[in-house]
Amino acid sequence: MAAEVETMFYTREKPWHGVGTMVLEAPDSRTALKLAGLDWNVIQKPIKTQDGIPISGFKANLRDTDSRILGVVTDRYRVVQNQEAFAFTDGLLGEGVRYETAGSLQDGRRTWLLAKLPQRFIISGDEVIPYLVFMNSHDGTGSIKVAMTPIRVVCMNTLNLALSTAKRSWSTNHTGDIAGKMEDARYTLLYADQYMAELGKAIDRMNRMKLSDRQVYEYIDALFPLADNPTEQQKKNLVRMKEDLKARYFDAPDLRHVGRNAYRFVNAVSDFATHAKPLRERANYRESLFARTVDGNAMIDKAYELVTND
Repeated sequence: MAAEVETMFYTREKPWHGVGTMVLEAPDSRTALKLAGLDWNVIQKPIKTQDGIPISGFKANLRDTDSRILGVVTDRYRVVQNQEAFAFTDGLLGEGVRYETAGSLQDGRRTWLLAKLPQRFIISGDEVIPYLVFMNSHDGTGSIKVAMTPIRVVCMNTLNLALSTAKRSWSTNHTGDIAGKMEDARYTLLYADQYMAELGKAIDRMNRMKLSDRQVYEYIDALFPLADNPTEQQKKNLVRMKEDLKARYFDAPDLRHVGRNAYRFVNAVSDFATHAKPLRERANYRESLFARTVDGNAMIDKAYELVTND
């Protein structure tokens, strides 16, 4: 199956990986769980050597529907079931929340859900909609991650800037008091309005920062520094990416109304980081791109840092 996606559903247009079951309306959590193929539980079983000797301190996480081994974890590991993830989001967003997409990756080892928040924001003349992303792993290699991700509707690029004045994400490992940790996450993410307000202020400041062509090219050069002793091919690749960012993204029709300012530059970088394919397209590059909607995108944050610290 393409892009390491095991099961999922989506509404309206195909998402980045292009597979899944299309539905006409975003469902509630109970329906979404089934449509996404996530209506299964993780069970833990002790581990033994081939000759039957118990291995203390470790357990195997198995999917109850087909006994697929998802990973080996320590005794300290606490399972967060798929239905708990939906229950968390239901409790955080309130009755009537609707899910845009959900599913599993890597044979069930990783799962995610994406819910649209009910608020609508108009920032600098653009409609921006906040989404909540919940990502989990059942193999012991990743943490529980929750983030609020603003999407600029006109071109569907993320505006999840790392702001010092407001927090947009939360994560924790699968140990200790999971219920208490999840409660902490609720309090953190209830400040979605605060983050969006601070994002609006940051964008207003960037709108007032006019950029010359020389500054735009200098910022692009800073985003794509040349490595020591580069090959000719590396030089060509770098020039190609710089030209693409300027011509295709900074000069894009949907940004012409913004003006030649810092916000236009950050938006162009965000569009590039969200949609541009890498020079070497690996099978799971779209999963890595989607994961950065939670963790934050270093290129977008670098662009924001460049224009605000200049």
